[in-house]
Amino acid sequence: MKKLLLLPILLAVASLAQSQDYLITNYGVHEDSTRPNTIAIQQVIDRAHANGGGTIVIPKGVFLTGALFFRPHTKLSLMEGAVLKGSDNIDDYPLIPSRMEGRSQLYYAALINAYYVDSFSIAGPGIINGNGLKFWKYFWAYRDSMKAIKQSATNLEVHRPRLLFIWGCNKVSIKNVSLHNAGFWTTHLYQCNEVTIENCDIRSPYRPVPAPSTDGIDIDVCKKVTVRNCYISVNDDAVCIKGGKGPDAHTRAENGMVEDILVEHCNFGDSHGVLTLGSESIHAKNITVRDCKVESNTPILRLKMRPDTYQVFEHITIDHITGTCGTIISLSPWKQFFNMEGSMEKPYGIVRNITISNINVTCKKFGEIEGNPADLVSNILFKNINATAETAGLKTKYTGIQLENVMVNGAPLVMQ
Repeated sequence: MKKLLLLPILLAVASLAQSQDYLITNYGVHEDSTRPNTIAIQQVIDRAHANGGGTIVIPKGVFLTGALFFRPHTKLSLMEGAVLKGSDNIDDYPLIPSRMEGRSQLYYAALINAYYVDSFSIAGPGIINGNGLKFWKYFWAYRDSMKAIKQSATNLEVHRPRLLFIWGCNKVSIKNVSLHNAGFWTTHLYQCNEVTIENCDIRSPYRPVPAPSTDGIDIDVCKKVTVRNCYISVNDDAVCIKGGKGPDAHTRAENGMVEDILVEHCNFGDSHGVLTLGSESIHAKNITVRDCKVESNTPILRLKMRPDTYQVFEHITIDHITGTCGTIISLSPWKQFFNMEGSMEKPYGIVRNITISNINVTCKKFGEIEGNPADLVSNILFKNINATAETAGLKTKYTGIQLENVMVNGAPLVMQ
């Protein structure tokens, strides 16, 4: 009985510990935009963890740091005017077991790392600035040097850190924060459940130096992710569904499905695609993008069909989208870094049960649905669409396409 009476008290004490704020400047961290504070900030995180948990608070000012690792029961808060600025020296990001481009492998830590930290949160209104310019310049210089000798360069050959990497966490919240100038991907969620990304400003530039492969949000083997009221403009895919690649990807335990994803009330600037599936994706279902505005020159829905990977994309809804885009839909083969790895498998893709409705946009062309020869495409519905397009038709070879009240340049859409 005494143990039962003590339980509420112990829970209350634990809750108090976890709610404690740790203002970093109270623990020997000094504002400095030239010398990394990595060790000092990490010591604050570790102190909070040792004391039962708490929120690491970044005050107004610019604080330069390398990779930070959040522990169970720790969180991050950035006050108005706070800038957590990433070091542009790759030596400040240790090489550790990680996940990149659909493979489990050694890679460099991100600026902010949370591994198996349930209820992890990042709150604004401050800025996490990846300070990626040096990494971007090196990427383009390296790529040009490889072109000069008629060879290609992969993304992983140029060592650069992601902004956020959150692995194996449940009930994650990222709210009211600006995520800018990542060296590589901006937000990478892997094996996470119940994630909310809300009221965030996520961006990286196209000019004067383009920020390569700075995906806005990469959702990798996750369930129940909501992206709401965000602005996303990056030099790659805005919201990208991942999960694995390769002829045996569907059999590997580290890979898996992405499901129950909602993107709503967002504004999208320049990117390579508002919603993209396929560069490293094996199975995605129950994905919804709704009530969003787009101002870009790229597809609203982009499906990359890898001929070296078994893929299933199903139950996707795009609803109530306005603005300007490159295409409404792009479904096409994706052969970047094609590799059958000696396998005799014959991978193919299945795309089914997609609804694109209530769209009012100006676009370069309506779209194309042209996969690999063995791909199976069925039950795609376009409904209540009013588009102004430079190229009016929908190019497709599939019969399972339905049109209901689809107007392009004032006339019914023609499938070619």
